[in-house]
Amino acid sequence: MPGEVPDGLDEVAHHVFAALADPTRRAILTELAQTGPLTATDLASRLPITRQGVAKHVALLVEAGLVVPEPGEGRRVRHRLDPAPMRVAERYLVVLARDWDGRLERLRDHVEESRSTT
Repeated sequence: MPGEVPDGLDEVAHHVFAALADPTRRAILTELAQTGPLTATDLASRLPITRQGVAKHVALLVEAGLVVPEPGEGRRVRHRLDPAPMRVAERYLVVLARDWDGRLERLRDHVEESRSTT
């Protein structure tokens, strides 16, 4: 069936889109994408948010699979971006877009057919 989302894509996409809905989490992902792995303290120094706030947002990003914690020096934990869940969300959007493309083509065909019969 057109637009049918394969098993697993929907759940991963849900977590990714929920994580990306927040501008602070998007800013964290942008920092990690641009600079590589960073600690919560590093992120807090670059963003207008406290270290505790960063830690809460990073925990949600880890839960969504978008960020992976890595052991750093001593007890410091560095966080790195994992783009794999975004690729899954992208596939989800591709499935939906294919369905829309088909619908738009059918609508165009219908409109053109209506014009030719009038």
